[in-house]
Amino acid sequence: MRIVIALGGNALLKRGEKVSASVQRDNVRVAAEQLAKIAAGNELIIVHGNGPQVGLLALEDESLPPAERFPLDVLDAESEGMIGYLIEQELRNRLPPARACATLLTMVEVAGDDPAFAHPDKPIGPLYTADEAAALTRDKGWAMALDGHAMRRMVPSPKPLRVIEMQPLQWLLAHGTIVICAGGGGIPVTADRQGRLRGVEAVVDKDRSAALLARDIGADLLVIATDVDAVYLDWSTPAARRLSRASPAELTAMRFAAGSMGPKVEAACEFAAATRRRAVIGALADIDRLVAGKAGTSVQLQP
Repeated sequence: MRIVIALGGNALLKRGEKVSASVQRDNVRVAAEQLAKIAAGNELIIVHGNGPQVGLLALEDESLPPAERFPLDVLDAESEGMIGYLIEQELRNRLPPARACATLLTMVEVAGDDPAFAHPDKPIGPLYTADEAAALTRDKGWAMALDGHAMRRMVPSPKPLRVIEMQPLQWLLAHGTIVICAGGGGIPVTADRQGRLRGVEAVVDKDRSAALLARDIGADLLVIATDVDAVYLDWSTPAARRLSRASPAELTAMRFAAGSMGPKVEAACEFAAATRRRAVIGALADIDRLVAGKAGTSVQLQP
């Protein structure tokens, strides 16, 4: 079975944890152990988030003089290589020597006039208090918004339109390689009329990129692995209700938080509706049961 797995940034770095090499390595090690459970007999394409990591890189970049700072697309590429390296190494250590694994630096085309550029809603970086957020807005001009119980920096998250490296991805899969690609949703680029690419200041949502990739690569299953066991209605309230399965039409009629569960549900619905195949949202720790349809929230057109 050909499976695209979207690993949430929070599955690789828990909320409130320090963004350090040792903490990330420990979390990636746990993720690799779960991924190794479903490697035998399956083609795996792994997409990962980068919100905490790219936010930290952007924060560090602010210490440089303005002329020496790197734009977000370059920082996206940096985080894609860093996290991909950790996943690849830890996964290789748990697979038979003959099973190849590769990280593919991936660009994703977006529209230069996407409305998201005027309405940043993708959280990146560490958590801040309300006072700290106000100071950052005043001093750096950052857009800040509530993410859970704390404030975070918000950046534009345009819709992914095309995965640029589709051809080398297909080559790698044809040779039995587990591919880590479109990390952080991919490096956002626009294309002019001549097809020339140019990076843009944004962070593409990795779940949306995973759904696009899964559709275009002909995946049998899209797994969106996160830090909760399923999709819930009325999340974080006493009336919270777990969904074990739903159709795209049913989920589209419901409301979920933008920047967190919202994009996951949207991505699962898009894949299921476009392909008539199953998507599932659930906990990384349950990944073998997610694949088997025994855990998480399965999203599929009704027969």
